[in-house]
Amino acid sequence: MNDTFGPGSNLQKRLINDQTKLQATIDSLKILGLKVVLTQGVYDLIHEGHAAYLEKARSYGDILIVAVDSDELTKIRKGPKRPIVPQAERVNMLLHLRHVDLVTIKEANHGLGDIIKLVRPDVMVFSTTTSDVPPEEAKSYEQYCGQIVTLPPQGVATTTARVRNLTIEGAETLAKEVSDLITKFLDQIKAS
Repeated sequence: MNDTFGPGSNLQKRLINDQTKLQATIDSLKILGLKVVLTQGVYDLIHEGHAAYLEKARSYGDILIVAVDSDELTKIRKGPKRPIVPQAERVNMLLHLRHVDLVTIKEANHGLGDIIKLVRPDVMVFSTTTSDVPPEEAKSYEQYCGQIVTLPPQGVATTTARVRNLTIEGAETLAKEVSDLITKFLDQIKAS
């Protein structure tokens, strides 16, 4: 375990996609008496709200595991133009954050609660902004978790809001350019 959690990023050792290896790692951590925390999400365009959320989630235990939605699952959840940042980069960004200990990928074919049932975290952390896990459904996972915590947003804006703002700004710029071209074209017609 020292080579996983020791000095350096150890990206290859801290990303665990094989479920058997993930289960063995979690079992070893629990044998050592460490309190395991799990959270999950897209983590597209990582911003300070994500970092603060992960720091808060980590404060509930000793080891924070983050299940990151795959690119395919993100497209299903967020739409065909998402994610903005590809899966490999999102994973690496998370692994560079000091509060994230392990990362695994949540694939589109995984059921919503599969990772929760596998990890059986001491603490499961949800965000109030997670639209695909309504509070009543989160309660249904209590049997697999020691505790369920729901955190409010930790940042001022969500990634979705930032993407929406960029889209609106782009549309406004395009509309002005088109308007200017039409005006110029009409002026040329009048002048001829």
